[in-house]
Amino acid sequence: MTRLNAVIGAFERGERAFGTFAPASMESALWVTGAPYDGVIYEMEHRPWDPSGLRDTLQWMLNRRQILERGTAAPGVTPICRIPANGGEMNQFLAKQALDMGVFGVVWPHVSDAEQAANAVSACRYPRLKSAPLYEPPGIRGDSPGTAARYWGITNKEYYKKADVWPLDPEGEILTILMIEDSGGIDNLEEILKVPGVGAVLIGEGDLSQELGHPRDFDHPDVVKAMDYIVQTCKAHGVKVGHPHTGAKNLEKVVEWGFDLMLASPVRSFGTLENGRKLTGRG
Repeated sequence: MTRLNAVIGAFERGERAFGTFAPASMESALWVTGAPYDGVIYEMEHRPWDPSGLRDTLQWMLNRRQILERGTAAPGVTPICRIPANGGEMNQFLAKQALDMGVFGVVWPHVSDAEQAANAVSACRYPRLKSAPLYEPPGIRGDSPGTAARYWGITNKEYYKKADVWPLDPEGEILTILMIEDSGGIDNLEEILKVPGVGAVLIGEGDLSQELGHPRDFDHPDVVKAMDYIVQTCKAHGVKVGHPHTGAKNLEKVVEWGFDLMLASPVRSFGTLENGRKLTGRG
């Protein structure tokens, strides 16, 4: 099966996935698409929510030469969007608009309990009858596939088949990524990870360290202990786990720790990425 979502493709091959955060803009789209990343998370939590800007950014990611060489209409680097709403705000419309623009995944900040996790997954799924397979969590995404299908390079009918959450739907190309970044999320992590359709967990070590009383002190024992609990619990439940600040100083530690998704700072120097590939056997 040829994957449109390169991050999912890496996970299915048993490989670590690499990516970065970036602002939604023409400039970032141009350099990100030429980088050896699997995915890019366009940042709209701490930047203005701008679905039109996101739409334009996605279009700038399409490189006709790259499409011809790769034999697929999918961009070489998979676009994902971090929306502004925390999990408790239940703002499904933000995920709907991002997905309708054509992104292949949604990052949900501050998911603190199983109800918020289920809402996040539901917002990324189309509705279906209760008698249908893979009903739970029930989909609530509104139906407007045209722009996304066009961006993916497939028909609306094909989009419906692929526009479901992985790994709940093995053919799904959409990743629902939950950020665990507070004590509530840690306390409820076991129940959160039981929600079907959670594609990955991303540790928000900045906010987590803030709450623990050690802002940005990522090596403090309390922060390390909390992060290790998240990693080990995700591993026990078979859920992929990501690190948001992978750099030259912590690369070996992050790889050894067992993170599945490593996100570097949004810079145009790819030394950390190349070293990460070597350390994880991707060459």
